[in-house]
Amino acid sequence: MARIVMKFGGTSVADLERIHNVARHVKREVDAGHEVAVVVSAMSGKTNELVGWVQNTPKVAKADSPFYDAREYDAVVASGEQVTSGLLAIALQSLGVNARSWQGWQIPIRTDNAHGAARILDIDGAELIRRMQDGQVAVVAGFQGLGPDNRIATLGRGGSDTSAVAIAAAVKADRCDIYTDVDGVYTTDPRIEPKARRLKKVVFEEMLEMASLGSKVLQVRSVELAMVHKVRTFVRSSFEDPDAPGMGDLLNPPGTLICDEEEIVEQEVVTGIAFAKDEAQISLRRLADRPGVSAAIFGPLAEAHINVDMIVQNISEDGSRTDMTFTVPTGDLDKALKVLDEQKDKVGFDVIQSESGLVKVSVIGIGMRSHAGVAAQAFSALAAKGINIKAITTSEIKISILIDGAYGELAVRTLHSAYGLDKK
Repeated sequence: MARIVMKFGGTSVADLERIHNVARHVKREVDAGHEVAVVVSAMSGKTNELVGWVQNTPKVAKADSPFYDAREYDAVVASGEQVTSGLLAIALQSLGVNARSWQGWQIPIRTDNAHGAARILDIDGAELIRRMQDGQVAVVAGFQGLGPDNRIATLGRGGSDTSAVAIAAAVKADRCDIYTDVDGVYTTDPRIEPKARRLKKVVFEEMLEMASLGSKVLQVRSVELAMVHKVRTFVRSSFEDPDAPGMGDLLNPPGTLICDEEEIVEQEVVTGIAFAKDEAQISLRRLADRPGVSAAIFGPLAEAHINVDMIVQNISEDGSRTDMTFTVPTGDLDKALKVLDEQKDKVGFDVIQSESGLVKVSVIGIGMRSHAGVAAQAFSALAAKGINIKAITTSEIKISILIDGAYGELAVRTLHSAYGLDKK
């Protein structure tokens, strides 16, 4: 017998038929004698609809409007998960499973006060554990918790993944199964490279890089939590037949296991290729090369909640001037340019240049730590295809390359093949 947390995303609970299918997945684990908790997202499209209602309320168009109240935003958008948890509990009861729905505040899941993007601070899992030991399935509304002001606080888009991993850690679950519309983590997006392979195991650090560099399988914060608390996490498909052979395998269910490095005996040099579209590049020309300049640039950008990546600095020959180039999401480009223009006198750059429509392609693999020549192999493969590189950043386990958006898919396929990821 094991203790399992099962999480089902929006596409998995998109309608009543799919909710009943999810109930069958849960019943399979209950019938196997396991203690089970379930975390659910809102039905597919429902959160977007609720957000639209908030944004289209008279006089409330943007988050910076004086009429905008993030606490009421949370009260509205958190209702989608409340509906799903109740419906799934009813579906489980109809199958003879003892089930009860739970909202984040009832557990409680304690968060900070950053409404709309709250972070989990603590979960008291005692009552959930007691109910699970008594044979009751807890169906928990994901994406939400209780802020210090005793109001509902939501965790940001994709927050149900974080809810599931945090609950798994709190109840000391043997594993956390993330059910979604794909059957695991692939070497790259199969829609771009048909030869992409499903990975049997991925190290936490690799999955964290994949999630932060464009892979949409898991939310970044959920992977961070899993890594910190060593929560063994399986990515699985909810669209498989719940009663198919192997679906109830406790130790090796179908899908991809995200785990500690110690569980992978022989690590590949490169595990996967990730990519992020809609990147924009900003260049500040002829800056004074003196202490405090970088803080004057990136401090205001951080205060404006603009995520900066791939920073490159070039020093002039006499060492007095420098060029600073970095990337931001295309959606934040106009806001970033406005912030920088306001800082021009303080920073002292001559001119600002920008370019949008770029793509960041990343090569990821924990095996890079012990192998030389991985970066050179990428550069050679891209050069052979005539793909020009605009910027490069590296870490122990990744190489990120910025290129023109028109060459994004070609670059993904080229690198996927260059590292032999398309071979069975």
